[in-house]
Amino acid sequence: MTQPSTETDLRATTPLRLHFAAISDVGRVRKDNQDSGYAGPWLLSVCDGVGGAARGDIASATAIQQLRKLDEPPTEDLLGQVAGALHRAHDRIGELVDEDPSLNGTSTTATVALFDGTRLGMGHVGDSRAYLYRSGEITQLTKDHTFVQSLIDEGRITEEDARVHPHRNLILKALDGIHETEPDLFHIGLAAGDRVLLCSDGASGVLDDGRLADILSTGGPDFAAVELVRASLEAGSSDNVTCIVADVVDGSTPVESDEPILVGAAAELRRRSRSSKGSLFRGHRSGDTGELEPVAAEIPDDVPFAISNDPLDPEQARYAPRPPRRFVWLKGLLAAIVVIGIGWIALAGAYSWSQQQYFIGEQDGSVVIFRGLNADLPGVSLSSPYETTDVRVDKLSDFDAGKVREGIDAGSLDAARRAVDNLANKQLASGTGGGS
Repeated sequence: MTQPSTETDLRATTPLRLHFAAISDVGRVRKDNQDSGYAGPWLLSVCDGVGGAARGDIASATAIQQLRKLDEPPTEDLLGQVAGALHRAHDRIGELVDEDPSLNGTSTTATVALFDGTRLGMGHVGDSRAYLYRSGEITQLTKDHTFVQSLIDEGRITEEDARVHPHRNLILKALDGIHETEPDLFHIGLAAGDRVLLCSDGASGVLDDGRLADILSTGGPDFAAVELVRASLEAGSSDNVTCIVADVVDGSTPVESDEPILVGAAAELRRRSRSSKGSLFRGHRSGDTGELEPVAAEIPDDVPFAISNDPLDPEQARYAPRPPRRFVWLKGLLAAIVVIGIGWIALAGAYSWSQQQYFIGEQDGSVVIFRGLNADLPGVSLSSPYETTDVRVDKLSDFDAGKVREGIDAGSLDAARRAVDNLANKQLASGTGGGS
């Protein structure tokens, strides 16, 4: 049997192929796009930069430039390749921070799908998401590494509550070049007719599963990707929005194009030279949301910063290390002061809000009203006893005692006191005595 001689021949002999589209939009609120995305015959990936002044766009673009090297016929060890690429992206971000201390604090999410012709090898860190749409049903493949997801897992809040929670943007895992993060790694089997979606939280944060499924059920990948971005903006998304949609088709089915696509911050330099083409979503923000058309991801042979020699693409040349400047230490100090100041303001605001929250719990066998949040961060208590009552937990019914031990969220102090009075009345009604 004759072996395939080129990558194109190999794609033609695989059981399945991907027909994909990718789009990224800066949105209606943000000035800069900190999302990056890549779609190719063997690889789909979305990265959402975090860091604000610390340049999350650099983190996401750097990660994509490392991850895109996976876009070639994979080995049998899909997950090993994905894990290795994520760790290399992590290390490269660390190198950039070492070279430019002003980038300290930058990080990025990363959701990766490596295709081998029959299945996906998935790697995931952060709160970007991957979905599988199959036979009219949508399934979320990834799990968010966020504070609110931990509350959902504990049964404290619902998915709907998470969408409006004040700490919904708190990410617990990301690629930051400093803290080693073990990504979620798993396989997903595919079948012809499946549709795969990778997106940043600018889309998944405002569109529920039903709305996502409704959009994914119509049109081709290009149409679905555009509609997902449009629907996210119309739903009030205040973030950048990036969506990659890929149809799984039979290997013998011809597709219009399988040229790689680079979108978002990872393509910003090349796109700026074509900015006169404008946005796909005119009229949202002074006539232009900043959306830039996807560009092919090839690198010309005559570009001096070839990908084989440097982790950064020519599109990211502006992120390359620069010669030391005078008083660079002063710039770093001022940046650190600003970051610390902003951090203190944010912490003070969060603390002030938390001290207006109350819940009912147990302490030393008594029902106690606590002020703060009914949750703890590692090494940090978010609540303190505010008012001890005469109601004894061991005098309550098993059901009520269990609720108290888990913590009963009350919101205001008056609501907490009314709830305690209700428990006391139940205790009296049972003949066990006691009061509030």
